[in-house]
Amino acid sequence: MKHLTIIVPNGQSNLSTIASIVGACDVFTRANSFWKDAGNEELFKIELAGSSKKTDYYNGLINIKPQTNISVISKTDLIIIPATSIRTYEDAMNSNRLMIDWIGNQYKNGAEVASICTGAFILASSGLLDGKSCSTHWRVADVFRSSFPKVNLQADKLITDGHGIYTNGGGYSFLNLLIYLVEKYYDRQTAIFCAKVFQIEIDRQSQSAFTIFTGQKLHGDEMVKEAQAYIELKLDEKISIEDLSSMFAVGRRNFDRRFIKATGNTPIEYTQRVKIESAKKALETTRKTINEVMYEVGYSDVKAFREVFKKITGISPLEYKGKYNKEHSLN
Repeated sequence: MKHLTIIVPNGQSNLSTIASIVGACDVFTRANSFWKDAGNEELFKIELAGSSKKTDYYNGLINIKPQTNISVISKTDLIIIPATSIRTYEDAMNSNRLMIDWIGNQYKNGAEVASICTGAFILASSGLLDGKSCSTHWRVADVFRSSFPKVNLQADKLITDGHGIYTNGGGYSFLNLLIYLVEKYYDRQTAIFCAKVFQIEIDRQSQSAFTIFTGQKLHGDEMVKEAQAYIELKLDEKISIEDLSSMFAVGRRNFDRRFIKATGNTPIEYTQRVKIESAKKALETTRKTINEVMYEVGYSDVKAFREVFKKITGISPLEYKGKYNKEHSLN
């Protein structure tokens, strides 16, 4: 029998922490039951483990008592790190240093590790994500990038899978990661069963459609901040990056380099994201046609607008309007 450790972190937690702990336990317990009913032995022994006897959440309204201390577990096969409210390396290490060291040692001994949502901050603090790809909640993407520059953050991805490490995006998308892990460890049939029982959309790959782009402003490059403000002010215009770099008397190559370092995007990517975010809001809240919205954000070619929109959100403008515009969905 394999061993599954669901981490109960100390402090820096919220209601999402509880949801992801309980959700992981529930889904894997149901997968075990289905697997056993099919004539197999239970695949996982599931344990909630922490470094303290009890952890309080939500101002003491709820508390979770780990079933065991992590120091007692000498060998595990899969570790699940729940969402937390941790936002820096220092916060993670201050309250969970023993746990982080234990996760690192278990990974070196062959365990696989999965982080849920902002649990990626704990995982990244172990150093295991250095040089690797990961995802986390889109709302904390800028903070994560600045805290862990050695990690290749792919905030649009719903799930990343590599080197025995799994991560996922934000909120309750952790349920998609759990179904993904069930298929990995059990089989497709068990994954489909759990997806149906818990009513989870199977095979979802992106959180792009849920992302609200606010612009990466957590940097100290004043020139880039001015360029960002200019881009956001000229939504209805086709912006030339050559002209923009000239405005600041900076060569194009150096301008691109500084912009990427500050925001994580090229100037062209940033411009596209700002325009598409404005288009999304218009599609959600107005009765404007796709063409009207397209012109308002500086596009004149329907095909180009559709391609950029789909690249950023994962779906077409028409599909997006159908999903998120109340009036449209009632027609």
